[in-house]
Amino acid sequence: MNRLNSMQDLETLREEAIARHQRLKKWVRVCSGTACHSQGGEQVVHAFQQYLNARGLTVEYMVKPTGCNGFCAQGPIVVVEPENVFYARVGADRVDEIMERTVLGDEILDDLLYVNPETGAKIAHEHEIPFFAGQERMVFHSTGINYVTDVEDYISRGGYSALAKTLSEMSPEQVIAEVKLSGLRGRGGGGFPTGVKWESCRRARGETKYVICNADEGDPGAYMDRSVMEGNPHQVIEGMIIAAYAIGATEGYIYCRFEYPLAVKNAGWALEQARAYGLLGQNILGSSLSFDIFINRGAGAFICGESTALMASLEGKIGEPRGKHIHTVEKGLWNLPSNLNNVETYANVPMIISNGGKWYAGIGTERSKGTKIFSLVGKINNTGLVEVAMGTPLRKIVYEIGGGIPKGKCFKAVQTGGPSGGCIPEALIDLPVDYEKLKEAGSMMGSGGMIVMDNETCMVDVARYFLNFLTEESCGKCVPCRMGVKRMHEILAGICQGKGEPGDVERLEELCNSIKESALCGLGKSAPNPVLSTIRYFRDEYEAHIHQKKCAARVCKPLITYEIDLDKCTGCGRCRMKCPEGAVLGAKKECHVIDEEACVRCGICLENCKFGAIYVESVGIESPIFVQP
Repeated sequence: MNRLNSMQDLETLREEAIARHQRLKKWVRVCSGTACHSQGGEQVVHAFQQYLNARGLTVEYMVKPTGCNGFCAQGPIVVVEPENVFYARVGADRVDEIMERTVLGDEILDDLLYVNPETGAKIAHEHEIPFFAGQERMVFHSTGINYVTDVEDYISRGGYSALAKTLSEMSPEQVIAEVKLSGLRGRGGGGFPTGVKWESCRRARGETKYVICNADEGDPGAYMDRSVMEGNPHQVIEGMIIAAYAIGATEGYIYCRFEYPLAVKNAGWALEQARAYGLLGQNILGSSLSFDIFINRGAGAFICGESTALMASLEGKIGEPRGKHIHTVEKGLWNLPSNLNNVETYANVPMIISNGGKWYAGIGTERSKGTKIFSLVGKINNTGLVEVAMGTPLRKIVYEIGGGIPKGKCFKAVQTGGPSGGCIPEALIDLPVDYEKLKEAGSMMGSGGMIVMDNETCMVDVARYFLNFLTEESCGKCVPCRMGVKRMHEILAGICQGKGEPGDVERLEELCNSIKESALCGLGKSAPNPVLSTIRYFRDEYEAHIHQKKCAARVCKPLITYEIDLDKCTGCGRCRMKCPEGAVLGAKKECHVIDEEACVRCGICLENCKFGAIYVESVGIESPIFVQP
């Protein structure tokens, strides 16, 4: 391919790519995101390709390895186009049948269709599945459609047209004005107005300026940025180039966490293609703009998601934050003006430039514009990535899109914003999801993690879990975070072990308020959120753990016992043989008992009992609730 030296060259290539695609009779999309990849998606792609090659069908038919489809619970996912037939959990052994009966024969394979867990109905088309029908996909729209390793596929769907418009029709000031008009706020957690940040960076003194993409994403359960970078890296790159033009930068970096090898690999391919096509490097598209991007892999430190720690890491230093009295837009990377946004923020930019800031501002709420991608995980039927307009109620996300709670259990809470976010209770299930409402509820938007919990979740243990994570990931630079978070974790661990004392809750609240006021960086200041929100909405659970030494959710092991119902026990001996500690006693065909002193509460006996004879009892509860294996 010859280098694109003008806007006209880009349009000519776009027309050629569209014409090639229109000659196809059908094409097959195979999700190649990390989730589907881990379940054999790569083998499915190879099987389709081998079938087409062996029969000489590559001119009229095509297999597209795409980015993440979003419905991760159903992978590997195959979609036959243009009919939009959706097949779930497809193995390589079914490829020949799909080709012969669906692609070449227009027949739908009933056993591969998605089954609605509520109604039992089978749904044939992707857009009719409630998980997709309830979303408003903008940023994530092309990720499950895009041919990951083909820049021409991205160009055929309008890719780099926003860049062409920027370079040919707009001044840097006009680009910034459009982004400000859109109301786009940083999607990495801070929620700072993107256009204002770009304007500050442009005005900052310095001949050399940098554009940096934060693809570190260290929140447990969050993988939105990873999926966008894996599936549609050119959309992020285009946004970064537009940002470089707006602020006057000549060099950019993508800081991607080490645990994201596929994102690094696909982003590397995309950068090479962009350079080869004249979309990166000297005189982009024949203009005066010269800009290039390089990838830097982080070492997996959660603190490096913080802006100043990330830049210190880029410089080869220890990833530690610094005080915010000097902004990074003025003195950031190597003490030079630097603009940092995350993956999703940059991915929004091409749409804003193409459609206008006013169009984007018409989506969402008064102060939270556009859409947001969430990773919906935990105790939820439809696990995956969800994109909805700002202001969408939690109820719609959990029940309409997420399909509700498995096994008909009750919704208890949802944790948003990562380990530094808060837990929102069932009473606020109709809360609109935006920056302000989440903050009022004691949580935060964060990067977009959303962990759903059912009534078998102990909220004290949830707070302990996230504080354990934050203790291990603290950089240790400031005393409030280094010692304060550690002390909070010690108190929570003691409560979960049955060692809680009167006054512990008050001590936790005092520590939380002190840390919020005195921690050095935003991560330290937000660390108390899991504790404060669980105390605010589930204080009764803390009191029960401390005063009654009981865990109603039967999660905290020191506060529960495993019992055998003698009326149900058949003496089969399965629990006795499976117990790793020899804590189950009894002869064959006689009722068994559990030695409480030897039992380590591992739950293996419960999992292996076929008769429902083993149950978990919380100390202080008179009528135990039986838990079926």
